[in-house]
Amino acid sequence: MSSTPSVLPSNVSSRNSRPNPITATLEWFGELGIFVWTVIKAAVTPPFQIAEFGRQLDEIGAKSVPLVILAGSAIGVVLALETRYSLVRFGAKSLLPATIVFAVVTEMSPIITGLVVSGRVGAGIGAELAAMKVTEQIDAIEASAVDPHKLLAATRIAACIVAMPLLTVAASFFGIFCGWITATLMEPVSLMRFINEGFKGAAFKDLLPPTFKTCVYGMIIGTVACFQGMRTRGGAEGVGRAATTSVVLSSLFLILSDVVLVKVIQLLFP
Repeated sequence: MSSTPSVLPSNVSSRNSRPNPITATLEWFGELGIFVWTVIKAAVTPPFQIAEFGRQLDEIGAKSVPLVILAGSAIGVVLALETRYSLVRFGAKSLLPATIVFAVVTEMSPIITGLVVSGRVGAGIGAELAAMKVTEQIDAIEASAVDPHKLLAATRIAACIVAMPLLTVAASFFGIFCGWITATLMEPVSLMRFINEGFKGAAFKDLLPPTFKTCVYGMIIGTVACFQGMRTRGGAEGVGRAATTSVVLSSLFLILSDVVLVKVIQLLFP
């Protein structure tokens, strides 16, 4: 007497094997929290990886300068063209320098710099660490008595935090400068007059908080990219997936955090 094994329908088995999106999301945030706590403990425990931090600061900061300058210059040109047309219609052409300066420094330069760095650095970190993970280099580092969270994650996150405000200042400078060039091509105005009118009435509370909020952007970019890279599975396909998700998630969280930070800055610096 032979017994025939029962076979579940294919749609039932696939439905049972498919993870619940809500559960998967909660698990992801839980793993991210554990990862952040592990990195913080590793970062404050001697010895410190100063040499690796310097190398990552050059890789993340210095090598991102040309791209950030180009993006900042484009912002200044576009703002000068668009805002001048609108201000002339309403008879407020004299407000053009102040409009360009405030728009560039307070919002456009920080968010554009964050997105540019997220695309370049986030993908790079995610792909690099993912490749190290699938080739078992991270396991080899851990086997040699070196904490990979300290060597690989903490240094990259710290470099992102330090580099972001500096890159934002560079983007703001070239954005204002190219805005002046565009404005003076349409109607000649001296650089000194443009600067004086642009910063008239501006205080440090109007300029510094928007610049230093990019430290939060750097922390988000570095944390998400390192986390996605160090949890990669699946060979070459996993490396590509880690690079893609690093950019997408860090950009999304960066935009959401900007909404919160703008309100926090308004409350703290009325």
